[in-house]
Amino acid sequence: MKLISVVTGCFNEEDNVDALYARIREQFERLPAYDYEHIFIDNASTDSTVARIKAIAADDKRVKLIVNTRNFGHIRSPTHALLQARGEAVIAMASDLQEPPELIPEFIARWEQGYRVVAGVKPSSAHTTAMTFVRRFFYATIGRISDTRLIPNFTGFGLYDREVIEIIRQMDDPYPYFRGLIADIGFAHAEVPFVQPRRSRGISKNNFYTLYDMAILGITSHSKVPIRLATMAGFALSALSLLVAIAYLIYKLVSWEQFSVGIAPVVIGFFFFASVQLFFIGILGEYIAAIHTQVLKRPLVVEKERVNFSPVDE
Repeated sequence: MKLISVVTGCFNEEDNVDALYARIREQFERLPAYDYEHIFIDNASTDSTVARIKAIAADDKRVKLIVNTRNFGHIRSPTHALLQARGEAVIAMASDLQEPPELIPEFIARWEQGYRVVAGVKPSSAHTTAMTFVRRFFYATIGRISDTRLIPNFTGFGLYDREVIEIIRQMDDPYPYFRGLIADIGFAHAEVPFVQPRRSRGISKNNFYTLYDMAILGITSHSKVPIRLATMAGFALSALSLLVAIAYLIYKLVSWEQFSVGIAPVVIGFFFFASVQLFFIGILGEYIAAIHTQVLKRPLVVEKERVNFSPVDE
């Protein structure tokens, strides 16, 4: 029997882990030709999430648990869990039930057709119109400026062949932009569309900072356009400033007595160029921060404990 690994990251999801486990188990009961393991990785939840998963794992040895020493974030923690999976294929999904386990049979069917990557894409969702617009705008923007073609409306939910997981392991990226890595690897992929439902239990752990962090990580990891735009804008604004200075000089020489510059153009020009400089210094800082993270080479997570992992797994 082929072993399929299902990996779900969680943080304070006490209201969802039982239902998630039951729905995943139900899908594999309909797939008798496959065995599976379900790996939860918990980012140091402060509610009863860990206790609930341990109770599930006590009754079902296919359920495994990794508990982190602290919250290592929604980027590093799921990637670490993927690298611990033993399956011939690995399915990654969130634990908030907004990525439906009912797509698992279709993922496996497309994998059996020869696709090493099967991506769950969400062309539409039950989110607010404003949030949907923001997401589409971001995906469209990063898709245009990226060095590699990213999968539109793809957030990481999908199935990955063992070969893909081993390539990611070799990359050894301490802060990976996962959907960018998948595009960078370059395997032909299948897309399975779905409508993302609203969260029915608990509250979202995403906020402005986490969304901004993900966006900046995607841009700095897979595009040189912003930093080159800064260079080109610097040349363009320097040329414009020189032309304006020459024009003012000529105007002053021609109309020496009548021409008076005044303070307003000086103040406006000062604040304009100061804001432009600060903006591009910020872009430069983001790239330097990304390099700094790569150079540190810290582990993805530090584990506190494991449940139901055999010595061979560890």
